[in-house]
Amino acid sequence: MLLIETERFSFVLMKKAALIIFMLVLGRPYVSGQTVKKVSIDQLEKYIDDSKTPMVINFWATFCKPCVEEMPYFVGNANRRPDVELVFVSLDLPDFYPSKVTDFIKKRNYTKATNFWLNETNADTFCPRIDSSWEGAMPVTLFVSKDKQRKFIGRPMTEGQVSREFDLLSAAKSE
Repeated sequence: MLLIETERFSFVLMKKAALIIFMLVLGRPYVSGQTVKKVSIDQLEKYIDDSKTPMVINFWATFCKPCVEEMPYFVGNANRRPDVELVFVSLDLPDFYPSKVTDFIKKRNYTKATNFWLNETNADTFCPRIDSSWEGAMPVTLFVSKDKQRKFIGRPMTEGQVSREFDLLSAAKSE
């Protein structure tokens, strides 16, 4: 009888250990925290300034149809040009963060990009810090070369335009 109880205990213990291993190893993306990090405009500027690689920073929101339509163009080009970092910056309302923004990113598998939610509400303050011509419309994209040259596009982009800008950044890096 004691042998049967010991075997049952060992079996239960092994099942619990397997579940813990699954959660730690296989289930890690769902356990390890948020996919989208909350940042201030100061933190975003520092992130851009500290980068050692060319970057494409796209400002978007889940409720912005043109934003959502162009996002696959950025993801496809980032996969094609791994030397260029893709950063998505959500401008969604505070009520949308973190659940709606994170769910949106995960559902579309945009998790390879660096994903931020900008914790700012005054566009008159943060827009000019990205580019003096930005008046708050979305989507907009900032292309930053390795030597910190900036190109701001204040409108939706076509797939060809996105591809061309990625190529220019990548070519500038190799020169």
